[in-house]
Amino acid sequence: MSKERVLILIDGSNFYFSLKKLGLPKYKITEFNFGKFVQWLANGRQVTGRNYYVGVVRAKPNDNKGQELRRDQQRLFAHLRSKQNKFVTIHGYLMKSDEKYHEKGVDVRMAVDLVVGAFEDKFDSAILISSDTDLIPAIKHVQKRKKKVEYIGFSSPPKSQPSYGLIKTCSQSRVLVAADIKQFITRQ
Repeated sequence: MSKERVLILIDGSNFYFSLKKLGLPKYKITEFNFGKFVQWLANGRQVTGRNYYVGVVRAKPNDNKGQELRRDQQRLFAHLRSKQNKFVTIHGYLMKSDEKYHEKGVDVRMAVDLVVGAFEDKFDSAILISSDTDLIPAIKHVQKRKKKVEYIGFSSPPKSQPSYGLIKTCSQSRVLVAADIKQFITRQ
């Protein structure tokens, strides 16, 4: 195993919708083997942290759809925290407007963890699975600390394209397609 230390940061909402755009919506996210995915991404390097960022579903008692979403999310959290996957879930919140939910606070939490992790020397490289260009200023600060940031994007033209801003800013990048991801689905 390489002595290089890596921190994995996954924007949960971005990851989930990227999988759907890759044509993998028939699988439940709880059928995804995050543990093997992390090892594949780390490629022999020491994984020092596995963070999954997501807005928490809150539902009123009489909101059946909201309660169902909440139960599904709780199953996902249990799956992520399992011995197989070993993730820490870091929560933002969901805000409902115009009958749609919008995630809030997740990109800020990711940016803070990137910058603090770099200043506290918790990693040599951060593997970032998010296409949120709001993270670019944090990435630049991390790079000033002589840390690398690897961007993992997804491509399924014309539905999904990687973030060219993150490709340009990050130390290196990988763009994954459906074939890369299918190997981590436990039920095929």
